[in-house]
Amino acid sequence: MGRIGVDLYPLRTGVPLAEADTFGKFLGGSAANVAVAAARLGRRTALISRTGADPFGAYLRSELRAFGVDDRWVEEVPALPTPLTFCEVFPPDRFPLYFYRHPKAPDLEITAASLDRAALRAARVLWTTGTGLSAEPSRTATLAALEARARTGPTVFDLDWRPALWQEDPAEHYARALRLATVAVGNTEECEVATGASEPHAAAKALLAAGADLAVVKRGPEGVLAVHRDGTTAEAAPLKVDVVNGLGAGDAFGGALCHGLLAGWDLPRILRYANAAGALVASRLACSAAMPHPDEVEEALSWPR
Repeated sequence: MGRIGVDLYPLRTGVPLAEADTFGKFLGGSAANVAVAAARLGRRTALISRTGADPFGAYLRSELRAFGVDDRWVEEVPALPTPLTFCEVFPPDRFPLYFYRHPKAPDLEITAASLDRAALRAARVLWTTGTGLSAEPSRTATLAALEARARTGPTVFDLDWRPALWQEDPAEHYARALRLATVAVGNTEECEVATGASEPHAAAKALLAAGADLAVVKRGPEGVLAVHRDGTTAEAAPLKVDVVNGLGAGDAFGGALCHGLLAGWDLPRILRYANAAGALVASRLACSAAMPHPDEVEEALSWPR
């Protein structure tokens, strides 16, 4: 549940937008990408979101269906344009994003009244995002979706901190979501915004104290840490790849995390698998179109360390 939009990425890396002359058009947005990533791994997925009533919105819904994502809860908002996101691609670690979500993104127009609560309760995993809390009515809808789950089954809150999309301090809203979620996922910067702690172990402890049962702290080139309320701790080292575009790696990780939770794997296996999925996408230009298939992830897991 959350953000969807069109990604427009320069087809040449290392070129600023002012000089770029050719672009690739892709389905984007963190929630949409996570849904695609899980679908690529064989899971039945659906997205709750909104687009504009325009050609870009039609493109996004068509792409979701092509990727195997159920789009029945992706509705049109006639008064608002479908968002665009441009990226500058400067490997290995600089990928500035430029969001065009004015006057307001349609995905922030999801209402609590429109939610299919029976479907939310029946889903084996629900994935929500911090951006969904950045404005009303999406904020109330996101919290209502979390409440509908009543902490039954994996209920994920992706901290998904995008400062350009907020007009206020998110800490209070993040705290409300964390009390309703069973799984919290974020990088160290996002954890600091949500909890005040950025050191990975301290951040995981803070997320658990805030309400989550499982805290997953992504550490970029240093790998990932996960801590469960029952005391189980796991860490996974990163896979070494030649980075092309790091933006979709976290979403690939998220889809693989959902896949591992559904499979009932132990925490170390989930982290290794999700790390491998993220690394593969970081080595590719696109986000949604770059999400790996199971055989690709399994092959990456066999690479020498």
